[in-house]
Amino acid sequence: MDFLTNLISQYGYGLIFLFLFLEMLALPLPGEMMMSYIGLSIYEHKLNWLLSIVSANTGILAGVTLSYWIGYRLGRPFIEKYGHRVHLSEERVNKLTRWFEKYGEKILFVAYFIPGIRHVTGYFCGVTRMTFRRYALFAYTGAIFWASLFISLGKVLGPKWEQYHSTVNRYMIIFGIASAFLTGVIYMYRKYKRQVIEKLMQLLTKGVRRFNSFGKVRFLLLASFAVFVTFFSLMIGLIQDFFAQEFGQFDEIVSYLVAVTFGSEWNGWMKAFTKLSTLYLYGPILGLSALWIVLHSKERRLDLTFLVWVIAGGELIDEILRMVFHRPGPVTAGVQLFNTFPSEETLSTLTVCGFSAYLLLRSYSVRSIRLPVLSGVILVCFAVGISRIYFQVQYPSDVLAGYVFGGVWISLNVMLLEILRKFRTVIHK
Repeated sequence: MDFLTNLISQYGYGLIFLFLFLEMLALPLPGEMMMSYIGLSIYEHKLNWLLSIVSANTGILAGVTLSYWIGYRLGRPFIEKYGHRVHLSEERVNKLTRWFEKYGEKILFVAYFIPGIRHVTGYFCGVTRMTFRRYALFAYTGAIFWASLFISLGKVLGPKWEQYHSTVNRYMIIFGIASAFLTGVIYMYRKYKRQVIEKLMQLLTKGVRRFNSFGKVRFLLLASFAVFVTFFSLMIGLIQDFFAQEFGQFDEIVSYLVAVTFGSEWNGWMKAFTKLSTLYLYGPILGLSALWIVLHSKERRLDLTFLVWVIAGGELIDEILRMVFHRPGPVTAGVQLFNTFPSEETLSTLTVCGFSAYLLLRSYSVRSIRLPVLSGVILVCFAVGISRIYFQVQYPSDVLAGYVFGGVWISLNVMLLEILRKFRTVIHK
């Protein structure tokens, strides 16, 4: 480590360019380790962050460009002549070529996070005659993201970066694979759109007819259902991680990032943020929501009933969840906190602000107000969560769990409210 950091300090940006340029030509050099030490040097104020990213990206882009054109010039004859030495028969090369023509660009972005794969993709894209424009779009984007991310994380985490490197890389590979999978699903849908729609229509004719009877509300139901499924999936994952006790690294990394990002100068702001999770905010919001319902809602009794039910039910569910999980919280000022999972503050804030915002936006026809209201809810919830981590009264996983459980509760009740509203309309008719 000392040898590499001394080289970086001595030769600076030229070494960064050369090292990553050669690695992209498939030389056995540890590019990720190099970028980690670049980030550490930036953390220690030995290098400039922007110049380091520019040097690294320039080297990587030059390397992947040259590897593509080498592969392009060597072409199939080279593979046919020497491929048998690495078990690449002509038939296998043909299959790989067809596969790469369909899906190759989708792995280019994530390939940089997989050692050994990123070194050969440029050559193989050239050999298979992928168009350079298509190659550059995905390869350059992935390269810039890869280098900028690792250097920036090294800058933020400093000496701790080496400890967290493998975890971050694993999560980025998962993210990349998920993105590639989503891209593949979209591609398949576009290609077989007509067949898929016909099949779905045959299987779901009755359901679609009934669903269409909801009129404009069906889009709201679809959106709330999608949100519910998303949060419910996250909830299942959180519960599994809780019982497997896999929150350790996540809590440590997020706590460190919050401590580094928000220094002592934020202490006053954080104290103000903690009041957002109390009656200082809840009281006025609930009062205004009730007044708004009385003045503007066509279903006053139903909306007021649901407002009370969602808020009271959310508090009850939070109490039950914290007793069930019974997780010891952080030790603050020598005092051990208990039952912090999920965070009562983030769950309550999301429930109060989120459901009140929904009732407001549903009965307010001016679209220009939607973005400010939604942004306000997100910022308030974020501020409350950050303050809990900043003062070390809850773990980041507690805060995250509060958001997730709150999201499940709100989205479920939005669906129930709209279904009941529709049924009441049908009955009255």
